[in-house]
This record gives sequence, structure tokens and C-alpha cells, in this order.
Amino acid sequence: MKQQTDSNLRLGMTLMAMIFFIFGFITNFNIALKDQVQATFQLSNFMANLVNGVFFFAYFVFSFACGKIIKKTGYKMGVIIGLLLIGLGSFLFYPAVAVPSYTLFLGAVFVMATGVVFLQTAANPYVAALGSQETASSRLNLTQALNSFATTIAPFIVGVLVLTPAAIAMGPKAVQVPFLIIGSIVILIAVVIFFMKLPEIMGGAEEVGKKSIWKRTHVLLGALAIFFYVGAEVGISTAIVPYLKQSGMMIGEAAKLAAMYWGGAMVGRFLGSINLSAMENKKKFMYSGFVIILAFFVGWLVTSSQIKDGVFVFNSTPINGLIFLGIAVVNFIAMYLSKGKANIALGVFGFIAAALVFSSTILGANVGIWALLSIGFFNSIMFPNIFALGVKDLDKFEMPMASGIINTMIVGGSVIPLLMGWFTDSISVRAALIVPVVCYLYIVFFALKGSKVK
Repeated sequence: MKQQTDSNLRLGMTLMAMIFFIFGFITNFNIALKDQVQATFQLSNFMANLVNGVFFFAYFVFSFACGKIIKKTGYKMGVIIGLLLIGLGSFLFYPAVAVPSYTLFLGAVFVMATGVVFLQTAANPYVAALGSQETASSRLNLTQALNSFATTIAPFIVGVLVLTPAAIAMGPKAVQVPFLIIGSIVILIAVVIFFMKLPEIMGGAEEVGKKSIWKRTHVLLGALAIFFYVGAEVGISTAIVPYLKQSGMMIGEAAKLAAMYWGGAMVGRFLGSINLSAMENKKKFMYSGFVIILAFFVGWLVTSSQIKDGVFVFNSTPINGLIFLGIAVVNFIAMYLSKGKANIALGVFGFIAAALVFSSTILGANVGIWALLSIGFFNSIMFPNIFALGVKDLDKFEMPMASGIINTMIVGGSVIPLLMGWFTDSISVRAALIVPVVCYLYIVFFALKGSKVK
């Protein structure tokens, strides 16, 4: 019986790993398209950020409703609905681009984003519930690491296929084929999942969930922390290209370099999955060593494809990999000193991220860009740790509703970048970076004070 249960849990985790990869790739593919859309439609930074704004606004509109639907239909059907909506949104890009119409383009983004909302709302509580509460943060970090792998390769693919001079000359048509491929793949996966038997995790009385969920202050404060975290993460990612362009770097090369930001998040989440788990210290050190070596290759190989331009010295020498390795070591030390406590790790990482963003506003561009790129390492554990702390001590039947509330606040990925875009147009990109400093300081508060269950 136990063997069958373990097999079901592994099946569930394998599926969730696949789902996290899918919506990570799609989310960042859309974020990275901001610069192609801006060049094609000749938009301001504020208007171009509507691509991200519309995408994340879907969380505000549908997350709570998705939680209710998933509560009634189950997680499996929630995942299938999400995949089908992503497929539909992907196919809608073809006519939107053929017109072409920026309004229709944003409509396609919104439909696709609604599908991602279903996946996000179903996937996070499912992973949290597939095992003990003590290791929920570790499991969420593992799936988020795979999500980060997808977000790492997404801007690189956009830089190679969509933001080359030839692709920019094609206009929006450069994205038609990639979205047709995405739509076909996710619909095929939805069909496969429909015929799969997945472990059920629902339990508890519905009346308990209805009465108690809005009285859980740590859920509500966690939702606000998600608002600021996603807003800061997306806002910084959209600021990297303008930051680099100020020094004369080509837009396609700047977009590919932004992959390092997401690569740092991937490495940090793998480290988080290891160090927030229940495994013995000897294994933690061994596996962390492998991940730190991975950081070297991420830093080296990503930048080796860059065209040297402006004042930066990004080339194929190993120096960039060594810098990334050094940041990974600092990340590991900070994680280790947190002694496996999710709230302490979150507070330390929030403070470091705030310091790095502030540093990028006062340092020269050739040093400041490394401060920006390294923030990905310290963003790494924030979403999974905030989510794990936000749903701590909840009944399993409360999970879908809590997930809906928390995911609603992912709308921060719409609001904060738009605010930063306005600051960039009105003042400068450096002034805009003050906004995420404030976001990270709130996360420190939530980690050390607001996450306590009352």
C-alpha cells in the first residue's frame, strides 16, 4: 500500500514538474516579447509593458474564480482547462498578428494568461500537499527550479529567434510560428493528462474552509508579499534591457544577457530545494556543490554568445562563469546560515535583494548590471517560500481557496512593471529601480513578522 502511495506521489510530482516548466516558459516568453512589441508598434516603455500588464492582470481577474472551480472539479481538471486555454491563446496570436492589431495581440496574451492562472492555482497547492508540511518549501523550490530553467531559456530563444535584426524587420510575424508550436504541444499534453490517473489530495470539510480562510492573516499578508515579489521580479527583468541599452548594447544581445537573471533564479531554487529539505547535511553539501558548478556554466555559456558592445566586456572567457559561481557560493552560505527555516531564508534573501537593487542605481553600468543580474539568485526561493508560509497549517480543503487568493495578487506583475515603465519614461531606468527596493523590504517584514500563524 505504501509503495503504491509513493508511486502515486512520484507520478504527481513528475506531472507538476512538467506543468511548472510549461507555464514558466510561456510566462517569460511573453515578458521577453515586450521589446519586440515595442519595436514593432513603436510604443513607449509604459505602453510596451502592457504586454506584461495584460498577462498578469489575468491573475487578478481569474485566480479567485479558478480556486473555486478547482475546489469543485479537482486539480486534474484545473490543469486540463489551463492547458486548453493556453493552446487557444497561442493559436489566437496567428490572426492577431496577421491583421496586425496590438489590441488583438493583447487579447491573445490575456487568453493565454488565463490558462496559466489555472495551472498556477492548481499546481502550487498540489505540490505543497504531496507530502509533509515540513518539506513543502523544498518541493516547491524544486518545481520552481524547473520553472526557472524554462524562464532561463525563454528570453534566450526570444533573443535568437525573435529579436534579431531580421526578425525585428519582419514585425509581429516573427512570433507566429513559435506560438503555433506552443499551442500544439500544450493541447497534446492536455489530452494525455485526461487519460492519466493522478493521486487525489483533497480532504477535510468544506464548511471549515468557508468559515476560516478569510480570517487567516498570514494568508492575506502572504498574498500581499506575492504582489510585491512578482512585481519586483518582473519589473527588474523588464528594466535589464533599457539598463543595457543606455550603454549602447544591441537589443537582441541585451535580451539574451537577461537570461542570466533567470538562470540565477534557477540555480538558487535548486539550492533552495536541497537546503530546505530534510536530507542529511553531508548530502546537502554534495548536491549543493554540483549546483554551484552548474552556476559556473550558466554564467559562462550564456554570455559566450553575446556580441561585445558598449562598455561591457561580455565575451567567451570563463570570467563571467567565475563571477556567477561566486554569487552562487554567497547564495549557498546565506541559505545554510538560515538552518533550513523558510522564513529566515526569505528574510535574508529579501534584504540582500533590496541591497543589490539599490546598488545598481548608484554604481556604474558595467558593475551595476552584475548587481541586477545577481538578484535572480536571491529571488529564487521567494515565491515558493512565500507560498509555503502563506498556506501553512491550512486544511487541505482550504488550499484551493488560499491559492486563489494568493495567486490573485500575482497581478503585481502587471502593476509594478507599469509603474516602473512610467518612472523610466519620466525620469530614468535607475529611478524606476527604487520601486523594487520597497517591494523587497515588505517581503522582509512578511518573512520575519507577517508569516507567523495566529
